[in-house]
Amino acid sequence: MQHSGSLCINTLSYCIGILHFIMRLLLLLSAFVAGVFAVDTFVGQQVLRIRASNDDQIYQLQALESLTHLELDFWTEPAKVDIPVDVRVPFHSLQSVKSYLESQNIEYSIMIDDLQAVLDAEKQEMELNQIKERNSGTFNYATYHTLDNLYKGLDAIVLDFKSLVTKQQIGTSHEGRPVYVLKFSTGASRPAIWLDAGIHSREWVTQASALWIGYKLATDYGKDASITSLLNKFDVFLLVVTNPDGYVYSHSTNRMWRKTRAPNSGSSCVGVDPNRNWNAGFGGPGTSADPCSDSYHGPSPESAVEVKNIANFVRQHGKFKGFVSIHSYSQLLLFPYGYKCTNPAHFTELNTVGKAAATALSSLYGTQYKVGTICSTIYQASGGSIDWTYDIGIKYSFAFELRDTGRYGFILPATQILPTAQETYLGVKKILEHVRDNPY
Repeated sequence: MQHSGSLCINTLSYCIGILHFIMRLLLLLSAFVAGVFAVDTFVGQQVLRIRASNDDQIYQLQALESLTHLELDFWTEPAKVDIPVDVRVPFHSLQSVKSYLESQNIEYSIMIDDLQAVLDAEKQEMELNQIKERNSGTFNYATYHTLDNLYKGLDAIVLDFKSLVTKQQIGTSHEGRPVYVLKFSTGASRPAIWLDAGIHSREWVTQASALWIGYKLATDYGKDASITSLLNKFDVFLLVVTNPDGYVYSHSTNRMWRKTRAPNSGSSCVGVDPNRNWNAGFGGPGTSADPCSDSYHGPSPESAVEVKNIANFVRQHGKFKGFVSIHSYSQLLLFPYGYKCTNPAHFTELNTVGKAAATALSSLYGTQYKVGTICSTIYQASGGSIDWTYDIGIKYSFAFELRDTGRYGFILPATQILPTAQETYLGVKKILEHVRDNPY
């Protein structure tokens, strides 16, 4: 009898055909399992890092993005030659996309070779960490958590620091989940600073970092002279999960989910990009009118209840002097504007503060951040939160884009949560100190 190894050597095309058949079978099986358990899978998907060398190639990538049948998920937008474009490509589109890039002489490399394998490892690590956490009886800040566990983390901070921290519900999400902020306060009728994270649900390192930052603020009060001075003059409000419905969905069904979960009238596609839904250049460049797009701006400003919750709270409070929103990824520290490419009136001061914060951040692990306006640093993006806050008079409006710069993207390993949170805290602290020392 002829051995299978000899058969493959003699009939290579036959074996390749069998391998292709097995691959298709695995993909069909994964799709069946996903359908049964209502979980999206990413078998055979890759994340490509694309580097355009001229404006024409940027245009070609923008044209590629418009081909909806390819179902591409652009993690970073094609806008500037010096910024790499990261895109998640479904298995069925891989060959077409690679052929297109090669035909246009556009350079690309494979950033993540097997997305599902990375996600499986992430899930396994999360489950193991949760077992360890239950056995230890203490909250583990060094792992990713479900929404319920994050909310338990909020409660633990409130319980441990009752004289400093309270929990307030500022509204509910579209699906009826409570939206909680932690209030750090030592007195009544204070000016305030706002911090939020998780406006885009798949950016898990932001929610995890924000919770640790809240814990650090509480523990530093009375021990760190700067934080003590700050909280003796200002209240700090911290929203750890801005988009709870999307965050739950990113855990239960689709790890790559970005938007909210509200239905869109006249469309089968769900959700609005909550950072394109603010009343700041609404519907302008960097947004989409297509409900199926990840950057869909929604039917009107503040149509997303998750945005309306914050906007109403900020307006009603009336004394916010700083607003910091935490996103991922790319290692950027941004300030207005995004919806237009003109510098804000306070450009020099904001740029100086941003660079000081980036320097403080880098002092811990050497992580380098680029600082500048949204438009000049990445691309035009309309309807963003910090443009809105700046326009209504909150001068110190900043957005962080946390680690990394493209090795893992949105799938940052849990081992990097605490280093990311620790260094981000130093950058945030520098901004808070400037707000404290420069009231207006």
